[in-house]
Amino acid sequence: MTEQIIHSTLLALHNIALVGCAAAPFYNRNLVLNRAFYGPKLHYQLDKVVEDTLQGNAPYCMGFVVLLLATGFGMPLNHFFFHQAFRTLGSVALVAMVVKAICFTGMLLIAGVIFFSINPKLKEIFGKFAPDASPEPTTVTEFFTLRAKRKSLCEICLWFALGILVSSAFLGFSV
Repeated sequence: MTEQIIHSTLLALHNIALVGCAAAPFYNRNLVLNRAFYGPKLHYQLDKVVEDTLQGNAPYCMGFVVLLLATGFGMPLNHFFFHQAFRTLGSVALVAMVVKAICFTGMLLIAGVIFFSINPKLKEIFGKFAPDASPEPTTVTEFFTLRAKRKSLCEICLWFALGILVSSAFLGFSV
């Protein structure tokens, strides 16, 4: 009974982390697509809200990634603790586990590039803008080029998150 309670708790937390990992790129994508209607011209207040929102989501995203990793390892370790052996996986579940690990690794690498490379550069560039001043055209171009790169990476991250969600459904297969 204790094993089942621990497993169910880990699974529930894992599912919350999965949804959080998939929801962030989905909703961020929607925000970015809506912002795109205004074109590559700086609209200070609008762009401030977009940057504050996207960069403000980074700690939540990293928290979900850490929770996903911890619970992902916690479930097999829970089984090992109670049975002194890891659960035998069928071929479908094994393939799903490999797909899930590849997607997770891809998502983690993309998040690292965005959070530790692109976002700090965007923050630095945006700091040069002011609400009532005309920005340098080259700075605006650099800003929107980095934003486009971040958007492309987020699109890939969304697919990785969906890959994790879908492959998770096949982990229970015993064939």
